[in-house]
Amino acid sequence: MKKIDLKKELKTLYNPPKEIVVIDVHQMNFLMIDGAGNPNTAQEYKDAIEALYAVSYTLKFMVKKSKDIDYVVMPLEGLWWTDEPDKFSMENKDIWKWIAMIMQPDFVTEVLFDRAAEQVKIKKSLSSLSKIKFKDFYEGLSAQLMYSGPYSAEGPSIEKLHNFIKENGYELSGKHHEIYLSDPRKSAPEKLKTVIRQPVKSIGTFN
Repeated sequence: MKKIDLKKELKTLYNPPKEIVVIDVHQMNFLMIDGAGNPNTAQEYKDAIEALYAVSYTLKFMVKKSKDIDYVVMPLEGLWWTDEPDKFSMENKDIWKWIAMIMQPDFVTEVLFDRAAEQVKIKKSLSSLSKIKFKDFYEGLSAQLMYSGPYSAEGPSIEKLHNFIKENGYELSGKHHEIYLSDPRKSAPEKLKTVIRQPVKSIGTFN
């Protein structure tokens, strides 16, 4: 049986260095759910994560059985923003909007996703299951770093990333992106690892 760990194969995307690097993020497929509210308190966010993992693991077992491929389910990711960009802050998460998402291997198709979602629907009653979308996502040129520590203390690292972008001839383009490599239920806050990514464009370009 073929075994795949895309986190290792896509090391530049999922295991970057602590210092800031600029990379080109290619198009990939994701399961996505849109929502709004504080991720620490909003039931909508908790429901979204539960549904995403339920379908992702169902897909894993379907592929293992039908294609003889065993792969590691990818980590939870999030896109974060506010309607007014200058109001985005760590202090007021209630106005945040988000897309919770999990990347899928190339051999996972929309047809397989539909089948997996139907299987989950039969076994579980999940309020966010119907909200999941199977979509491709292209980020392109981005700056990123590996952050270690509690989510609540990310502010200085985000500021450092934004300053790097401005000082190196880029400007922000697209949504703040985080990839959660650690399970907060099993890791101490100071040991949590998170990829912090920000799409950019060169000043003067149009996209």
